[in-house]
Amino acid sequence: MRQSEGRRAQLRLRGVCYDAGTFMGFNWRPDFDSRVINRELEIIGNDLHCNAVRICGRDIDRLMIAAKAALEQGLNVLLSPLLWDKNPEQTLEYVVRAASSAERLRRRWPDMLTLSVGSELTLFMQGIVEGKRFTDRMTNPDLITLIKSGAHNKPLNQFLSKATEAVRAVFPGKVTYASLVWEAVDWGIFDYVGVDHYRAERIEAQYLEMLKPSFSRGKPVWITEFGYSTTHGGPLEQGFLSSAGLGGSIIDLKSQFLHYAVPIVGRFVRPHLNGDHVRDENWQARKLIEQIGILDTAGADGVFVSQFISQITPYSDNPRYDLDMASSSLVKYYPPGKRGSTYPDMRWEPKESFRAVADYYAKN
Repeated sequence: MRQSEGRRAQLRLRGVCYDAGTFMGFNWRPDFDSRVINRELEIIGNDLHCNAVRICGRDIDRLMIAAKAALEQGLNVLLSPLLWDKNPEQTLEYVVRAASSAERLRRRWPDMLTLSVGSELTLFMQGIVEGKRFTDRMTNPDLITLIKSGAHNKPLNQFLSKATEAVRAVFPGKVTYASLVWEAVDWGIFDYVGVDHYRAERIEAQYLEMLKPSFSRGKPVWITEFGYSTTHGGPLEQGFLSSAGLGGSIIDLKSQFLHYAVPIVGRFVRPHLNGDHVRDENWQARKLIEQIGILDTAGADGVFVSQFISQITPYSDNPRYDLDMASSSLVKYYPPGKRGSTYPDMRWEPKESFRAVADYYAKN
């Protein structure tokens, strides 16, 4: 791992993850307005002081709209089409379609668009770990044994090799993959090393040690996803479900699912937390800056904070309904009818983490 010599290294890409409509059970961005997308990406560039954005989502048209808006703002784009819980054949066909659409943008902005062929596929794609759905695979009793044995790496790399070859046939630009830290990826076929890696309390002492293999590949390293919830010791300590905005252990997931996935019933169900929790924006901000600084000093080429906004975890003054506590977002999203004060044209308000990240990115 490269260390700075007498001074902190400077991040080349200072980024944030931006959800254009990820889908699992329901669409995580129910409201998609191109005018809002343009405005949010303008704020990301001008006020959050990002020079890069990772755009995630399932719908290819939405991805292209958001990517084009970001590129027009002068932002480098890591495009992450995400089709989860499908088999390898379906996943490959989807990624190639997305790559074909992205090629039209790449031709116009050849040096600013990178495509990810997948994200954490050992868990999100069928066929490597037994289980039809992500939750089935996550709770598979053989999962830990499989990971420790490394048996997941061969089928993963077989898929990545096939996918990268097919993508490069229609998209002759830069390509990467957003890996889990324990996926032993053949990085020789990619232009950048990409790792989703959260610095949970239980692994803080080993965090950089776990990243060492990523820095030994001789290629620029991007930490493609990391973040903290808005409550001290919150759900991001427990992994993906909360980092994605699903709240992990502190949201009553049944109420959230019914509200967003079953409209007829959902209008009578208000999503809520499943216990008493304390909001702590300051903790989220401090931990984020601590981690960005660690990655900066370690020599990361780029970082992407997860995430800018989460529409499915709205803020409330009532702690029982303040789903934003479970979210890693940099802004708190308001219910219909309420606008922010910093940006009166937006349905959200920056958190302390927004200001902290903006300050770090502006000075570095």
